[in-house]
Amino acid sequence: MNTRTVLITQGAIIAAAYILLTLPLAQVTFGPLQFRLAEALTVLPLLTPAAIPGLFLGCLLSNAFNPAALGPIDIVFGSLATLVAAWLTWRFGRRFFKPGQERISWKTLMALLPPVIINGLVVGFYLPFILPEMEPDPMVVASTILTVALSEAVVVFLVGVPLLIGLDKSGIFSPRGN
Repeated sequence: MNTRTVLITQGAIIAAAYILLTLPLAQVTFGPLQFRLAEALTVLPLLTPAAIPGLFLGCLLSNAFNPAALGPIDIVFGSLATLVAAWLTWRFGRRFFKPGQERISWKTLMALLPPVIINGLVVGFYLPFILPEMEPDPMVVASTILTVALSEAVVVFLVGVPLLIGLDKSGIFSPRGN
């Protein structure tokens, strides 16, 4: 199979996995404290560039079909935040992540910060303006940025890092697989 076909297939599988890990758990994935299990997949750009469009498409479709219907702001800006975070994770990962490492280095952990920071800032900023139960004053916006970033960090580091270790050891994303 040629490389392009492999990357398209990987991206499609990642997008589908993102949707399957988001929509059934909608009650805890859309709001100021969002434990979106699919965000554990934001570690995947360290293993394959196919994760960049895969995460973007998965987030876009999840936000579009969100049962809470947060609207075009969430669909556009939430998805773009995921796209930028995935690209930055891939860029930092090219420099700081070495597949097959025995241990995850602090540099690798630093490469996983873009989803935490970007989603915290972007999603945390606009949520108080689109959630009817929230009052968008500066303290609410600041606390929402903090809670989105913290919940993102929990998922990325407690679920995503073990996922990264397991997938790296499996070799599934290596050029020839295992």
